[in-house]
This record gives sequence, C-alpha cells and structure tokens, in this order.
Amino acid sequence: MKRFTLLLMGLALFALEAHAARIKDVAQVAGVRSNQLVGYGLVTGLPGTGESTPFTDQSFNAMLQNFGIQLPPGTKPKTKNVAAVIVTAELPPFSKQGQTIDVTVSSVGSAKSLRGGTLMQTFLQGLDGQTYAIAQGNLVVSGFSASGADGSKIVGNNPTAGMISNGAIVEREIPSPFGRGDFITFNLLESDFTTAQRMADAVNDFLGPQMASAVDATSVRVRAPRDVSQRVAFLSAIENLEFNPADGSAKIIVNSRTGTIVVGKHVRLKPAAVTHGGMTVSIKENLNVSQPNAFGGGQTVVVPDTDIEVEEEQGKMFKFDPGLTLDDLVRAVNEVGAAPSDLMAILQALKQAGAIEGQLIII
Repeated sequence: MKRFTLLLMGLALFALEAHAARIKDVAQVAGVRSNQLVGYGLVTGLPGTGESTPFTDQSFNAMLQNFGIQLPPGTKPKTKNVAAVIVTAELPPFSKQGQTIDVTVSSVGSAKSLRGGTLMQTFLQGLDGQTYAIAQGNLVVSGFSASGADGSKIVGNNPTAGMISNGAIVEREIPSPFGRGDFITFNLLESDFTTAQRMADAVNDFLGPQMASAVDATSVRVRAPRDVSQRVAFLSAIENLEFNPADGSAKIIVNSRTGTIVVGKHVRLKPAAVTHGGMTVSIKENLNVSQPNAFGGGQTVVVPDTDIEVEEEQGKMFKFDPGLTLDDLVRAVNEVGAAPSDLMAILQALKQAGAIEGQLIII
C-alpha cells in the first residue's frame, strides 16, 4: 500500500510554530539593488572555431581601424579565429570605480566554440546608454565539442558560452538614493499586510513610537538620520532585528508531473463525503491455428481469440466533519490504499465542490 510520506512530511514542516526572522532576511532596502549591463564585442584567438559573417567582418574591420590599420578595398579577411559575442554582467549596489565584476560571454553568430579565446576590450552599458564598466580577458569555457569526418559529433555542456572571473573593471558609479531623504523604506520579499505591520511594530519597539509605519502590504517606512555614516550604523542595527512574520495563506500545491503534494497547515475541510474505488479491465489476445483436413482443400489460418475480464473493486466511502485538516484526509486515503494520482483527483473534486478552505495550485 502506497503512503503519502512526502505529503505528511510537508504537513509536519508547515505545522511548526512560526519562528523569528531577521528583517534583512525578509526585506530589502528600497533603491539598494543591482543593475544589469550589456555590451557587444569580439573574441579572438580561437583555434578555427570562429565564424565569418557580415557583422563579424564589419566589427573586425572597425577594430582594425581603431588601431590605425586600413584594409585595401574589397579585401575580405578570414576570421575563423574570431567570434562576435554579447557580454553581460551585473553591477552590484555601491560598486566603486576600480572594483571588478564577473562577466558572461555568449556567441551571437555561428561560432562552434569559444574555448581558448580572449575577449577584446568591450564597453558595458546600462539602460541609459552610459558605459559603467569595461570587460576584457581570457574566457573560461566548460563546454566542449568534437566531430568526426563521417559527420558524427559530440557536445558537452555549452561550448559557445563562457565567463571571465573579475573580467570587468567598474569605470562609473551608479548614484544611490540611500543617503537622501529622512526615511529608509524596506520592501518585503513577499507582500503581506500582517507581516508589514509586525515588522513596523518591531522597529517601533526598538526605536520608539512613530519611528516606523507600514505603507502598504510590501513597504515599511522608517525614519532615519540624515548623516550617511550614522545611517549605515542605524541600518545595521535595524536589519538585524527579529520578529515573527505572518503565516502564509492556506495553499495546496500539486506537482502533477512528479506526484509531489505540499499542504499548508491552515488548509481546512468543509463537511464532505468521499468514495474511492477502481475498475480494472484486462484484455488478453490468444492466437489459435485453424488447420483443414488433409484432403479438405482449405488453407491453414490463424484465428484470434480475445478474452476480456473486468474486475471492479468495492469502493469505500468516508465522511469528513467540518474543521478537519488535510492530515485527516491523507490518513483516510491511506486507509483505503489510494495512489498519489487518486489523491490529486480527490483534491480536485473537493475543490470543485467547495469543500476545501484554501487555494489549490496545480503545476
């Protein structure tokens, strides 16, 4: 008999008492965020795994012109050791000039591999079109590819994408609103009115009344000193305060592909009666040989013989009183020997009947 052990474990986890969490673990300071950078460049030094496309040739000629090299008109360079790439990076908050960040390099053409290549100097820009970092360096590519003369090919991971650790130098700082205004706003990672109010109460208990207020279900505004050095120490004390976040809403999450079911502790059942039964249909094909008499003049043929058997299990019905939890449902379903797919069907039927107090999410 299959048991819903995983589901019961999920119930046990959700049933734990709410524990205190630090403010820094459930919220982030408004305006203190990373910014995405992107740039277009060339990777050189490839062992014949590059490409020769119109935009690669144009970029290659532009690079030579920057170094004062002018190719004769009509000359088409062979650029099998060059590849056009897109370079992406994430600029952390408060990044200063001269600091380094990691970059990811991805081919945008028909290059077979970037292994062994070197990224030429590439300007990384933000959404405003300004250059905030410059990337350059040797690529580290974990993927590989190999092909044979008969057309066979093997590829491991992705050979057309790599990274450069600390491959970009920050050249421009992004202004931060951290030191402006009289307030610091904390944005919850998961919006909840109760959590926002409890967080504001915890700050007021620490700093005094009227120091923090919940703006909405996501934001809590805290009065802060204007001096930046004092504001850093102030924020360090605030973000380490502990409080009890609110419990999540009543949810049942069902993964139909893996059969995993997670149930929140606040899910309740309304009065309902459930019956479970099954029918098994077995079809068996037998092949019989029909052979005529020696002088009958007929032909030997194969005659199919089909046997169909139907077995129906006796269904069991169980009734739930109001206020019972999904733990009671699991226990009852286990008693009748249902499979995980049966429990999914029962949950869907109960939800359609309006017998579940909670949200049923099927992924």
